[in-house]
Amino acid sequence: MDAGDGAPQVPQRRCLASGRVLPKEMLLRFVVGPEGQVVPDFAERLPGRGLWLLARRDMMEKACKKNLFARAAKAKVRLPSDLVEQVEQLALRRCLDQLGLARRAGAVVAGFEKVKAGLKADRIGLLLQADDAAPDGRDKLRAVAKAVGRETELLQFCSGAVLGTALGRDAVVHVGVVRGRFAAALKRDIGRLAGLRGVEDQGNGAGRPTEGER
Repeated sequence: MDAGDGAPQVPQRRCLASGRVLPKEMLLRFVVGPEGQVVPDFAERLPGRGLWLLARRDMMEKACKKNLFARAAKAKVRLPSDLVEQVEQLALRRCLDQLGLARRAGAVVAGFEKVKAGLKADRIGLLLQADDAAPDGRDKLRAVAKAVGRETELLQFCSGAVLGTALGRDAVVHVGVVRGRFAAALKRDIGRLAGLRGVEDQGNGAGRPTEGER
């Protein structure tokens, strides 16, 4: 990006495992806590020097195996033996919490007909579907999203029962998130969850990636 074109600069950080300098949105921040423990900081608000890592399972495993957190912090650190699994579960929890916040802000519609109406009105910026959704309903909503003309990303990252926990229901299969900050935040968080699960295509889902939807 040309620094003189007046466009805002994208914040970047160096991944301690790959050595690559990347946009912050692709990375996870960690800090070393008061007792020397490595703590993930998804909200990027904890005090202390940030240790940044590409949100991918292989990068997490490399950082743990080669003691890269300690090297970057220049201090002894404590790593739980299941840190990778802990971070993955925290990433899932964050996705569900963000979805709950979006619901309370009135930025979510749920159910086939409501999502379909939202898509037709071109209000939906992110379409979430349970990874155990029936193919016919899933494909019908994909078709509606394509027909609108604007890009609506479709992601799958958990079951209908798990989606329901974020929305105060027993189970939810189809969820639409209104265009705006909540949709953008969820895309980032679900993409990071995908990487932590070892899903190669982070842009298409975080459990069972959909095909050809961008």
